[in-house]
Amino acid sequence: MTRKKILVADDNIVIQKMLSMKLKISGYDVLIAADGGTAVSTVRTQKPDLVLLDISFPPDVAHGGGVAWDGFLIMDWLRRIDGAAHIPIIVITGGDPDKLKARSLAAGAVAFFHKPIDNSELLAAIRHALGEDSTPAASAPAPQ
Repeated sequence: MTRKKILVADDNIVIQKMLSMKLKISGYDVLIAADGGTAVSTVRTQKPDLVLLDISFPPDVAHGGGVAWDGFLIMDWLRRIDGAAHIPIIVITGGDPDKLKARSLAAGAVAFFHKPIDNSELLAAIRHALGEDSTPAASAPAPQ
C-alpha cells in the first residue's frame, strides 16, 4: 500500500513544520506550499490525496506580481484542475471561525479547523476524508 500524500498549504513556517512532523509520524508523505501559486502548481503536478489549506496568505509577489491569493481563490482554482476536483480540502485558519467556517464548507472544504489545532481531531478528520476509518469528522457539516 502506498503512503497517502498530503499538501500543507500555509505561509506560516511553524505551522508547516508542526503539521509536517505530525503527518509524517502518522504515516503520510507531506508536500509543502507557502503561497497560492505553489499550492495550485503542486496539486497539478503531484496530485496529493488531501490538502490542508490556510485561508490567509500574503500577496504572491514571487509568482505574478502581487496576486491576492486566499484559501477561497485557491479552492476555486483546485476545483478547475483536471483530476483534482475530487481531492478533499480541510481548511485550517486563525481567522474568525464565525465568518469563515460556513463559507469554507460551502466552498467545498470537507472540514474546518481553527488554530491552534487539536492534532488528534485533525488526524481523525484526515483519516475520515481519506476513507481510512468510519468515524465522522468532528468539524464536518451536520446532515441537513
